[in-house]
Amino acid sequence: MITKPIRKHMETQFKGLPKKVLFCKKCVMSNQRPRIKFNKDGICGPCLYTERKKSKVIDYNKRNKMLLKLLDKHRKNNGDYDCIVPCSGGKDSSTVAHKLKYKYGMNPLCVTFSPPVYTHIGTENLRNFIESGFDHKLITPNGKIYKLLNKLCFIYFGDHEEPFDRGVLSAPIREAFNNNIKLVFYAENGEVEYGGDSTLENFPGMPWDRMEKIYFSSPFEKIIEAGKKDGYFKKYNIDLKQSYKIPFTLPNINELKKKKIEFHWWSFYNKWVPQNNFYYATEHCNFQANPEGRMEGTYSRYAQLDDATDSLLYYLMYIKYGIGRATSDAAHEIRDGHISREEGVRLVQKYDGEFPEKSFKIFLEYMDITEKEFWLIVDRFRQQHIWKKQNGKWQIREQVS
Repeated sequence: MITKPIRKHMETQFKGLPKKVLFCKKCVMSNQRPRIKFNKDGICGPCLYTERKKSKVIDYNKRNKMLLKLLDKHRKNNGDYDCIVPCSGGKDSSTVAHKLKYKYGMNPLCVTFSPPVYTHIGTENLRNFIESGFDHKLITPNGKIYKLLNKLCFIYFGDHEEPFDRGVLSAPIREAFNNNIKLVFYAENGEVEYGGDSTLENFPGMPWDRMEKIYFSSPFEKIIEAGKKDGYFKKYNIDLKQSYKIPFTLPNINELKKKKIEFHWWSFYNKWVPQNNFYYATEHCNFQANPEGRMEGTYSRYAQLDDATDSLLYYLMYIKYGIGRATSDAAHEIRDGHISREEGVRLVQKYDGEFPEKSFKIFLEYMDITEKEFWLIVDRFRQQHIWKKQNGKWQIREQVS
């Protein structure tokens, strides 16, 4: 339930978004994705990056030699862990961990930060991954606090998975920090693969200062303070003296630098193709696609299967920016040459913004809100240049064509 009338939202990424909606001429991505850039010809940054991946501008042979040198630098021969791999049991992280161990001879500790509500297939895939030959650690924050922080971020920020996203980044780094492991290997550089800070293209990993600025700059502290003032901590009987921030924050970045802990992206050293990762993880880690068919809001059966509330995240993305899960999936598959732009447009028009009926009840129960409260919260995040109300119903102004 909502304790008080809903205050003004705290979404900061609306600032600076173009008021004229444009779609990439090569893929289906919109210029409403935060931090994405289009060139003068109307081509988005990720498409331009993909062209460089396919050409000789990016020399992956040279980068593979860099990878071998990096791994030799951190390799341990005494049985100790020599790297951390954040791993959900999904196709991408499973592929990275498996190749590091079985192709390159590393000894990774795989670390999972628990999603809000595990799915059956997500739990099964994680178990299959572990049984394919990995040491693993599951980080699960205080369930009572985790649930409240997710709720507060949904109410004030329109993104209930902000705490989860923070934990996915911070928990593996904390494990490295606390256990004197100097190398953390994440999967892909989302900033260049999907759209964001394109200046990171030639970085092998995220510099700590940039990481803190990009991924930990949301008004998280203000959201917590608003939750206190609006009575949510009292309502759910949460002691404010409890340490509820640690799982969702980075260690001190100066201490990370002092300990010489390194963050690297697998996609810097290897051409990133999600569909190939699906086939690899299926063969080597017994990864299973969604047995119920495609995920709500898209046509894909094999991406982001672990969280039962994930479809609501993408639905809110559609509300906030006019782009949903199908846009994200189709854009990458167009760039990889798996589908044409024409096919991608049809898929986006058919599935983007589909309301996640299957997971809606789970979401309402987890958030402890009613359906009426849900829509009161959601409608505050509709931007006027993206949505219009016609005959009492919301309609999106621009759709890819």
